[in-house]
Amino acid sequence: MEPRIARVVLLAGPSGSGKSYIARKTGLPVLALDDFYKDGDDPTLPTVGCAVDWDDPASWHHDAALAAIATICAGRACDVPIYAIGADRCVGHRRFELGGAPLFVAEGIFAAELVADCARLGLLAGAYSLRRPRTVTYLRRLARDLSEKRKPPALLVRRGYALMRAEPGISDRQRDLGARPASGRRILREVAAMTRAPSRTPA
Repeated sequence: MEPRIARVVLLAGPSGSGKSYIARKTGLPVLALDDFYKDGDDPTLPTVGCAVDWDDPASWHHDAALAAIATICAGRACDVPIYAIGADRCVGHRRFELGGAPLFVAEGIFAAELVADCARLGLLAGAYSLRRPRTVTYLRRLARDLSEKRKPPALLVRRGYALMRAEPGISDRQRDLGARPASGRRILREVAAMTRAPSRTPA
């Protein structure tokens, strides 16, 4: 296994809960895990009825996301995908580099799926599931999706309502996978404490 230069903070939470905002507020490099979605024509995509189930972890490249995290933790630059949700596909790549940071945040709705693997590989600094009131998350998600024109408005309203009803189960699953439920304020406070802690010898 490659020497570890940095560790990752995994940040999960329901869609629209504010993960990207909290991740940016830490001041650390941020890896957007939602960019690892599969393309819309991938034959392995899970479906519900005739539609793709984008809320199923099988709609996402788990192994590619884990490999990127391992590469970054080893202190090497990594080309990561840029995913256009409105087009349902990867539209390019960008270079991700730590710039000497001992920690970085990897955030996304499937971040909790990586907790066990990152812990096993000695890459994990912490794992959180961002918690907010369901109605707040629903309104934030709807405003974001409408402003970004991710899907037709009627579809966004229906999907948003379904996600609001499913949110307790989603949060419980993330907790069971090892992502600790916490408010944004607590996450920022604890991550700030991690950045002030003395560096550990690379594993």
